[in-house]
Amino acid sequence: MNATTAFSAQPAGSPLARAYTVQPPGRAQRLLQALYWPLVGLLMLAALYLVMRLYLAGQTAWGLGALTLFAAGFYIYLSKAALAWRYLFPGVAGMLIFIAFPLLYTTQIGFTNYSSAHLLSQERVRAYLLEQHDVVEERVLGYSLHAVGGGEYRLALGPREGGAPQWVSPPLALRGQTTPQALLPAGGISLGEALPLRELIRHREALQRLELRLPGESSPELASLRYLGLREFGPLRAHYEALADGGLKRLSDGQVFQPDAQSGFFSAAASGETLQPGYKVSVGWRNYARMVLDAEFRGPFLSIFSWTVIFSALTVAFATAIGMLLAVLLNWEDLRWRNTYRTLLFLPYAVPGFISILVFKGLFNQNFGEINAILDALFGVKPAWFADPLLAKTMLLIVNVWLGYPYIMILCAGLLKSIPADLYEASAIAGAGPLTNFRRITAPLIIKPLAPLLVSAFAFNFNNFVLIALLTDGRPDYLSTKIPAGQTDILVSYTYRIAFRDSGSDFGLAAAISTLIFILVAAMSLINLRLMKKGGH
Repeated sequence: MNATTAFSAQPAGSPLARAYTVQPPGRAQRLLQALYWPLVGLLMLAALYLVMRLYLAGQTAWGLGALTLFAAGFYIYLSKAALAWRYLFPGVAGMLIFIAFPLLYTTQIGFTNYSSAHLLSQERVRAYLLEQHDVVEERVLGYSLHAVGGGEYRLALGPREGGAPQWVSPPLALRGQTTPQALLPAGGISLGEALPLRELIRHREALQRLELRLPGESSPELASLRYLGLREFGPLRAHYEALADGGLKRLSDGQVFQPDAQSGFFSAAASGETLQPGYKVSVGWRNYARMVLDAEFRGPFLSIFSWTVIFSALTVAFATAIGMLLAVLLNWEDLRWRNTYRTLLFLPYAVPGFISILVFKGLFNQNFGEINAILDALFGVKPAWFADPLLAKTMLLIVNVWLGYPYIMILCAGLLKSIPADLYEASAIAGAGPLTNFRRITAPLIIKPLAPLLVSAFAFNFNNFVLIALLTDGRPDYLSTKIPAGQTDILVSYTYRIAFRDSGSDFGLAAAISTLIFILVAAMSLINLRLMKKGGH
C-alpha cells in the first residue's frame, strides 16, 4: 500500500486527514492579505515624498541616494528573484549608510577649504551679501493700522514724532500680499480708531511681507517702504548690486568684487579686500600638502605623529609586560589568596575609565595631589606634572598602562590555561627554572595568539581621545605655531582641536588628518587580520 492509498483510506475526521487538509485562511490572515498592497503603496508614496522633498530643497545628490536605497529595498523585499538578499540587505545598507558614506564624506571634505569661515555655498553667500542693507533713517515713517470692515485694513503713514497721517494704503486683506501696494494721499480719506498693539503683533507676519510704494519718488530705492518694526515703515538701501558676470558691486564706493575660486571669497582685484563670509571651494591636495610642505605646520604635526606612535607602542609594551607577569604569578597554584589578588588587580578595568582618569588628575595635582605630597615628604620634590612636557607624557603613560594592563592580564590568564602541563613537567625533570620556563615555553606559546590582540590594543591607543582630553587636554602647548597644538596631543585630539576649538574650525584640514588616521588604522587592521590568519595555521 502506497502513501496515497493509505491517506485515502483514513476517515475524514482522523488526525492524519486533518493534517493534510489545506485549511482556509482565517479572518486575521485575510485582513493582512487585504491590507498588504495598500500598505506597500503607502510606504512607496512616503519614500517618493521624502525623495521629492530632498530634491526640492536642492539636495540632488541626497535625493538620488535615497531613491536608489528605497528602490533597492522595495525590489529586494517584493521580488521573489532577490529572496536571498533579504537577509543581507539590512547589513549592507547599514554599512553603506553608517560606515562607507561618512568615510567618503570626510575624505571629500579633506579636499575643500571647509571651515567656520567657509560654511556656505557660493550661491548662498552671494544671496546673503545682496540681502545686506541699511535703513534710510531720514525717510522712515511711523504708521498705524485701521480696520475698514469686511476683513480689510488700511495703513496710515506719517511722521514718526506724531501728527496727521500723510499717506494711506488701499484696503488690504493682510493675507500675505506679495505685489507692491501704491500709497494714496491721506486727505479726504476717513480712518477709524487705530488698532492696539496686540492687533499689530497679530498681523506682524503679513506686514513683514508687505511692500508699500511712495508716489512721485524718483528713486526706486527710496520709493519702496518696508516693515521695520511694530511702529515704522521705511526705505532700505542695499549694500551691493548684482552684476551679470556673477560679481558684486558695492554701492557705497563702486568697488567690484569677483568670486575667487582659490580663496573662496568675493575679493576686489584692485585693493585685495575680501567680503565675509567665504564659501566652500575645492582646494585639491592643499590640506595634505600642508602636512609636508608647510614648515610651521609640519613641525608640530610630525612631533605629534611621532608621539602618537611612541605613546601607543610604549603603552602596549608596558601593559603587556605587567599583564603577562601578573598572569604568570597568579597562575601559580601554590599562591595563597589567588582569587583575592586577581579581583583586586582586575579593579582598574572594572571601574569606568573616565572616573579613573579624573581621579588620577587629582592625584597628580602639583600643589594638592597625594602623589606630590608623598614625593615631597620622601625626596623634597614636587614635579610639575602638567607643565613639563616630559613629565606630562610620563604621567599619560602611567595612567594608560594602569588602565590597560588588566585587559592583557585576563587574556594571558586564559592563554596560560591552554598550555599543556606536560611541558612544564618535562622542563622540571630537565632541571629548568621558572625564568627558563617562561622564556622557552610560556612566552613563545602565548605571544603568537596574543599578537593580533596587541595590534588591536595599539590601534585603540592610537585613537585614545578620552585619556588626552580628560587628563591633559593636550597641554602644555607648543609655542609660536601657526595652528595651536599641544605637546601631549595625539593625532585624534589634535584633529579635534583643529576642527572644533582653537584654529577657527578648519574642518577641511581636520578631515584630511582624519583620513590619514583612517589609513593608518586600516593598515593596522590588515596586519591584525594577517596575524590572525597565521595564528590559525
